Amino acid sequence: MNAKGFVHKYGDNVDTDVIIPARYLNIADKKELATHCMEDIDKNFVHAVKAGDVMVGGFNFGCGSSREHAPMVIKESGISCVIAKTFARIFYRNAINIGLAILECPEASEKIEAGDEVSIDFDTGLITNATKGETYQANPFPDFIKEIIQAGGLMADIKKRQEG
Repeated sequence: MNAKGFVHKYGDNVDTDVIIPARYLNIADKKELATHCMEDIDKNFVHAVKAGDVMVGGFNFGCGSSREHAPMVIKESGISCVIAKTFARIFYRNAINIGLAILECPEASEKIEAGDEVSIDFDTGLITNATKGETYQANPFPDFIKEIIQAGGLMADIKKRQEG
């Protein structure tokens, strides 16, 4: 399992209300909801993001309310992985539950810049910044988390196991 894309970078304490403002939570369609991802801090994000791109944040990414909408709209917008120094624990769990790959890596968070092209090997946790010719080491996912993400989330993984 790998990811490769260009970076959209944000700072510390990116909260769930910034990721998806509460005023849109009555929208049921995931694709439509994702058109509002990050709009309060980056109006260009939804126009610039491409499938496979990577989001990078600082400390405490995903803090705030426990809504699953936040990692869901990030994933739905095309982001393949979020890298941060640290994640709010509920965001971390919600991301895994919906199948959004996330990695904690302080060095990558500090050194990667917006627009850099990066690739991620989820088996080893190696993050390669092709733009700068640097690599950073994150802890790889345990196999059971890789399986959940590859299945598209916890519920999809459970269904797959029941059918298999």
